[in-house]
Amino acid sequence: MALRIISSRHIGLCRHLLRCPLQDLSSQLERAFGGSTASTTSISDSSFNHDHDASSSSPLGIIAIRNVPGFVNAKNAFLPQAHALAHLDPSYLEQHLTDATSMYNAGWSRGKEKLGNKPDYAKGSYYFNPITDTPGTEDERTNYPASYPCNKWPNDNETKVLRDELRHFRANAKNLGKIMHDTVVLLARHIDNLALRKVKGYTKGLLYNAMKETEKVKGRLLYYYPLDEQSDDTINNGASSTTTTAKSSSFDNWIGWHNDSGFLTSLSGDLYINDITGTPIHKSQIDPTAGLYVTDRNGESIKVDIPDDCMAIQIGEVVQILTGGVVSATPHCVRGPDSNFSNDGVKVARISCPCFIDSKPTFALTAPDGCTKEQVINAGIGREKVPPLQDRWVEDGMMFGDFLQKTFERYYDWKS
Repeated sequence: MALRIISSRHIGLCRHLLRCPLQDLSSQLERAFGGSTASTTSISDSSFNHDHDASSSSPLGIIAIRNVPGFVNAKNAFLPQAHALAHLDPSYLEQHLTDATSMYNAGWSRGKEKLGNKPDYAKGSYYFNPITDTPGTEDERTNYPASYPCNKWPNDNETKVLRDELRHFRANAKNLGKIMHDTVVLLARHIDNLALRKVKGYTKGLLYNAMKETEKVKGRLLYYYPLDEQSDDTINNGASSTTTTAKSSSFDNWIGWHNDSGFLTSLSGDLYINDITGTPIHKSQIDPTAGLYVTDRNGESIKVDIPDDCMAIQIGEVVQILTGGVVSATPHCVRGPDSNFSNDGVKVARISCPCFIDSKPTFALTAPDGCTKEQVINAGIGREKVPPLQDRWVEDGMMFGDFLQKTFERYYDWKS
């Protein structure tokens, strides 16, 4: 297995985006998101890093951005609150914070999603929209419940834990999510430039305008419960258990291999903690094989460590469609610590918060003029690891909300 780390040497500064939003960075982005001969790259203060050997690596489909204003403080305020949320009384979480109507795309979710063909208790998720509590119109919320769910916030006056440990939870969630959305909007302009340079039929400003105007923004505060050494044949069906029984030797045992089905995903990086006390654990004490993996454009599985002061952004399937395959969705998974790695008896949990920035559910998923559906499908990476795009994007011009519904059914519908 190849092991390549995104390090500080390959990460630059966000303020280059802020200072020069109209500069054409398309060729550099192609080295991050595009063809198999390009090199890993990232945004730097004065330019992209040109010292990275183009022959030494394949694009990872992910970049990391440093010096995003307010990002580090926002992340540090919000991520640790996942511990208190994940350890609330399961009956409270189930009765007050779950939303089956939206296929669990608002509020709390644990054991609702599939990991393979079994309920996924390896992680708990809290979904929220940082832009608005009531996205879309009433008709849109009725017709596309998975795309436009209303927020379900914990009542911070209801219990002592909610008052003390989840104080300012709503404000912290919205602050971090808005920063992540705004950064994606800036990057979208440059992806537009790349697509314009490569595809004649691409519409100028398509992605930038969609990202700027959208109300469909979904943060996902993730809490990965400690893995034990039991067989995955004995998945615990009690939501009150804080230790999961996903088989620790499975490669993708914290989140299985998948593509993000939407437009662009912003990543907060991660935080490892003691599951019992909530105390942070330095990454030097964590199994070095644990964490986020992506499939590069040569099909290799690559471990990615996002520096603590950086935000990362990766490509979803919709942008692969809209650009005619100029950029490809990023297959990724999360691997838990190996059961043989010694943590002196400490039960290790992981926290992260991706933010999915998408467009309205009626957005038409249409490949550029001159691009065929086959070109879009064939641009996919690691197709043996993820649900086939052609099984969900069943026609050119399909509405995004319908595509999203088909995708969620693959992960949440136990009849499929």
